Amino acid sequence: MHGYLLTKTAHLVFVIAWMSCVFYLPRILVNLAEAGDEPSVRARLVLMGRRLYRFGHLMFGLSVLLGLALWLLFGIAGGWLHAKVLLVALLLAHYIVAGRWLKGVEQGRALPSARALRWFNEPPVIVLAVIVYLVLARPF
Repeated sequence: MHGYLLTKTAHLVFVIAWMSCVFYLPRILVNLAEAGDEPSVRARLVLMGRRLYRFGHLMFGLSVLLGLALWLLFGIAGGWLHAKVLLVALLLAHYIVAGRWLKGVEQGRALPSARALRWFNEPPVIVLAVIVYLVLARPF
């Protein structure tokens, strides 16, 4: 039981760290879209975004490894888990899109408007709420 709780705690901590990246990377993109032609500001935001994106991938990888351990070693299963994994895949796709936009900025491509990027930042909140419900309620 002790190993299960330690694994679950570590999984949750790494998920929280990754979700902070999922929420903050689009905000950096909004700031980039609003920065105009300020080269020093743009360079700082791109550097921050790059570091955050790398950190987020590390946190995602660790949370997936620990999630696999929970599934394989401790027998966590059920239909809710399939739904959760699908929603996590959607969050990962969202994160990768944000990362590609950041890489595009480095290559001189334009970003969507600041308003569109603000809207882009909202769906992860809803998806996260559904994931938390699935984990806590295990409805199916």
